[in-house]
Amino acid sequence: MRLFDTHAHIGLIDEDPIEQLIVVQEARHEEIEGILSICNNVRDFFGIYENLKTASNVYFAVGVSPSEVTNPGRDWESQIEKGLELPRVVAVGETGLDYYRRFGNKDSQIELFVQQLELADRLDKPVVVHNRDAGNDVLEILQQKIPSRGAVLHCFSENWSYAQKALELPIYISFAGNVTYRNARNLHETAKNMPLERMLIESESPFMVPASHRGERNRPSYLPETARFLADLRGISEEELSEALYQNSCRFFGIDPAQGR
Repeated sequence: MRLFDTHAHIGLIDEDPIEQLIVVQEARHEEIEGILSICNNVRDFFGIYENLKTASNVYFAVGVSPSEVTNPGRDWESQIEKGLELPRVVAVGETGLDYYRRFGNKDSQIELFVQQLELADRLDKPVVVHNRDAGNDVLEILQQKIPSRGAVLHCFSENWSYAQKALELPIYISFAGNVTYRNARNLHETAKNMPLERMLIESESPFMVPASHRGERNRPSYLPETARFLADLRGISEEELSEALYQNSCRFFGIDPAQGR
């Protein structure tokens, strides 16, 4: 069995550079052969990249999340372009909309989101999309601006009807530990019915910890629990599910599963 964690905030799990490398090594012991490192801004990205660039199973996304809309950083667009020139930097993100926390205002969030979608399209990269309480606007914007390489709706939280509309676009849907929660029936329905070839999996660590680890800070090494739940939900073996999700991850992010980027 092998898994690809498509969304992990390694820098938020632990600030210590040595501990970050231990998190990656620990995940490898759990057969997690790929991790996509996510940062909320370009300032943090370069520090995390420098620390983890020797970890060959770690890939990176670079972007500005809606939480940073009031302070995206100086020359943030050129900094994203600079980051995307580095080895194993495979996506723009995370970016998107978050109306729950009320970061800035809706117009400023939408402008930041659209700018990164256009940048990703110009640079031929996929996009990692954040959506919290902003589903209608996220989908409407993607219908108009989705990059040619597509997008992933990370930590999916909408219902099956929404997923069906999203899947009309070149979109993948990623499930985190919250799919294992007993009351997450909308996620259960979506994960059970959606095409397996468009599904991804993520830890979203240190957040969205799987059910059996509630109360803890999440880690990529907990990802197999989410995989087991999804396999049971779909009535297939863990091996079949994990291999399909691994291949999906490599295909979406443009990674050669045998040789890396």
